Parts: sequence; structure tokens; C-alpha cells
Amino acid sequence: MALDIARIRKDFPILEQQVYNKPLIYFDSAASSQKVLPVLKKLEQLHLEYYGNIHRGAHYLADRATADFEAVRDDVKEFINAAEREEIIFTKGTTEGINLVAFSFGEVFIEAGDEIILSEMEHHANIVPWQMMAKRKGAVIKVLPFDDGGRLRTEMLDELISRRTKLIAVAHVSNTLGTINPVKAIIEMAHLHGIRVLVDGAQAIKHQAVDVQDMDADFYVFSAHKMYGPNGVGVLYGKKALLDEIPPYQGGGEMISEVRFEGTTYNLTPYKFEAGTPNINGVIAFGEAIRYLQELGMNEIAIYESDLLAYCTKKMMEITGMVIYGTQKEKSGVITFNVAGVHPYDLGVMLDKMGVAARSGRLCADPVMDHYQVPATIRISFAVYNTFEEIDRFIEALIKVIALFK
Repeated sequence: MALDIARIRKDFPILEQQVYNKPLIYFDSAASSQKVLPVLKKLEQLHLEYYGNIHRGAHYLADRATADFEAVRDDVKEFINAAEREEIIFTKGTTEGINLVAFSFGEVFIEAGDEIILSEMEHHANIVPWQMMAKRKGAVIKVLPFDDGGRLRTEMLDELISRRTKLIAVAHVSNTLGTINPVKAIIEMAHLHGIRVLVDGAQAIKHQAVDVQDMDADFYVFSAHKMYGPNGVGVLYGKKALLDEIPPYQGGGEMISEVRFEGTTYNLTPYKFEAGTPNINGVIAFGEAIRYLQELGMNEIAIYESDLLAYCTKKMMEITGMVIYGTQKEKSGVITFNVAGVHPYDLGVMLDKMGVAARSGRLCADPVMDHYQVPATIRISFAVYNTFEEIDRFIEALIKVIALFK
């Protein structure tokens, strides 16, 4: 069933405004998507009606908040098809989830001389935590490169993997190139060698169906703000047997069973990884974003956004001097580009004056910029609330801006 985009746009009131007397075209959803109306209403309801600290109170507000908070754990389990609800850990975002795994997994499984393989197209959040862990443990980082078309060179894994390789960390979808990586095949190869795999799902989770059991991921991380939900909420999925084996990342309330000065007993998974008071309202409102995506249908969303991507790519390639980075057939709704003779910062600023919100800079992916030997790029990214008419207006604005610099 085709999506009713006009109805969907009404669920995002922010899109109705004008900026600089131009209708807003929000093409920066890869950075952060706009919040859907049910999420905003739930946040308001919680603050007005039943906010209370979870798991600890014996009063009505605490009980109701706890029930709703834990219900979202079940929602996430269903959404990504985890085997058990205990495999869902709430974090403040993708970055914290990766840091948690880098620290806790590293404490148990990484020794001096061991190796971690990262792809060349990773976001900084899936590079720096591993570098920090490698420095602490005396481990080695290896890099799986991509080709100029944005294809991850998975055939090189055979030569990169050794008996000291303990983990591979890879993006499901590149935030710069839009490449949809063959994570299931990577995981299968890794598991043949007894290697664990963490998948950064931040750029995939709102664009396509994710099944962590079919994928067989050991860890999968993502953020609510990328999927029409609130900021400050993320999810770390991990196989329960693995989560049970690794230590907590942070200490404090909630993650304990008993505390004595002589020693502390940790809580069970997942609670041993959720120290302190979490983002209660954010997690509960996140449930509304999940239900919204489920109602639309992830397959329907993927088809529509693929059509947007193809339409916009064709239009952009007709512009003289256009260079698009990442041209794989298996690609999500991201177009990163430069135009000959125009600095991307200048292009971004001028597009903004035309009402187009785009992202310019190095996109938290310095190795990608270095691969193409460019100082920066500009990126547009699509979501389910974008339209073909917006693309037409963007192309018109882009052509006008380019003409100013010629």
C-alpha cells in the first residue's frame, strides 16, 4: 500500500514553517530526524500527568512510569526481532552504546596484541571508542577499506582476519556514502573465525526493517532521534549470553543488587548496564516513534525513500560539475556531493538562505574525506516526510546558488 505522504507531513508540524521567507525543505535527517507528533504529545502527557522515578518507588506515579518504560523494552525487542527483552539496553544514544561495548567487551575479551577491524567508512563514534580501548589494552586497529564507488571491499577480510582478531565494528549504512553494507555476510564470515561483530545501525534503523536474529549480530546500536523519536535515548542490543559475560560500563544506582563497603553485587542483565536514573520520559515517548514506524510499514518506507533517492540522484547528475560520493546500487537515502568551483560551506550557507536545510563539513567521517582527498562535502538526506516536489525546489535552488559562483 502506497504511503499517504500528505497525511504523514501533518504529523510533523515543524515542516509547515518558512525560513528566510521560503518554505522549509528539511534535508538533514541523517543528522537528526524531526519528531513525530505522537512523540511530542506523549512527552507533554508524561510531564503533566505521571512522571515518577522508575523501578524504585511504591507509589502510583512511579508504578505507572515503570510499566510504560518497561513496555518500550518489549516494543524495541519486537521492532528488531531480538530473542529476549533482556537483550535490550537503554542508553543515551548510539555513541554511548558503542562506548559501552568497547569498554565492557574489551575488559573481558581483549588482550595486548589482539585486533579490532573497523571499516574505512565509519562515523567517528565507531572509531574513537575502539582507539581508546586499543590504547588501554594494547590492542591493534586494522582498517577494511572501501573503493571509490563506496563499496566496502569485503573480499579483503580474508587477509585482514588473523587468529588475534576479536571483533569487527561496521556501519549497517554509511552516514556519508549511503552504502548499505552486507552486514549479514560480514557477520557470517566473522563467526566462522569466532569473531564478534558490532553493527552501527544509526543510519539504517528508520529506513529499513532490521532483524538482529536473522542478521546474527552480536551487538547492534541505534538512536531514537534518528527515527522520529526524542533526543538522549538509544538502544544497545546484545546477545544475552554475551551481555551476561561482560561487566558493567558504569556504576551507580539501579545497576546493583546489593552494596556493601566490602563489595557490591551487580544487578542482572539488562539493568546492570543502566546505571542511575535514565531518560524516563524520552524512553516512554520513544515507544510512540516505534509504533508510528510500524504503522507505516518499514518495507513501504524503504520503497518510497528509494524512489526519492533515485529521482534526486538523476536530477543532480545533470548539473555540470557535480560529483557524488557513494554510487552503490544498494544505497540508502543519503547524497553526499561537491560541485566544482564551489566550496561546500558556501554552498550550504546559500542553500540555507533558499530554505534548504543540508549538512556541510566533514560529516564526522574524516577517513572518508581523506579517501577522496577533499576538505569537506555537502550532504542531503531523506526521510519519509520528504517529497518529490521538495526535490524539484532543491534542484532549482541548487542551480541558482551554483550560478552565483560562476
